[in-house]
Amino acid sequence: MEVEEETKTSRRSFLSLATWAIGALISAGMGIPAIAYVIGPALKRANAEEWIRLGSASKVELNTPTLFKVKIERPTGWIVNVEELSFYVLTENGRDYVAMSNICPHLGCRVRWINDQEQFFCPCHNAGFNKDGSVASGPPPRPLDRYQVKVEDEQLFVLGG
Repeated sequence: MEVEEETKTSRRSFLSLATWAIGALISAGMGIPAIAYVIGPALKRANAEEWIRLGSASKVELNTPTLFKVKIERPTGWIVNVEELSFYVLTENGRDYVAMSNICPHLGCRVRWINDQEQFFCPCHNAGFNKDGSVASGPPPRPLDRYQVKVEDEQLFVLGG
């Protein structure tokens, strides 16, 4: 005659096991979405090749840099920052366009086009830049930054920003 041993679970151990199981389910149910919420934005890829629409190409006069200002939204994690970017666009033939930053590479001041002198002027240290963005005078270490430009349906676009 074989004797079968029955292992009976006591009421105390069953309730303890049930409490731990329910606690684990609740923790997993709340913890997994919370972890995904926190680290999700870091796992998203930033769009490195973003074309920014400036406006109509017809606004640009021949041989005169034209200032374009645009506002763009850039998500940083869960926060969306609104930035205002400015570009000078120049064309000499109406087909080929050059886009330059309006920020001085020396101290980050805003440069402006002085039509009478045909130069960009930076008020920080009286720096001057030629029409093509090259340094004419003052302490800037390099020319104005340039951006790649494309024209689609008579609209100007710059890469990045």
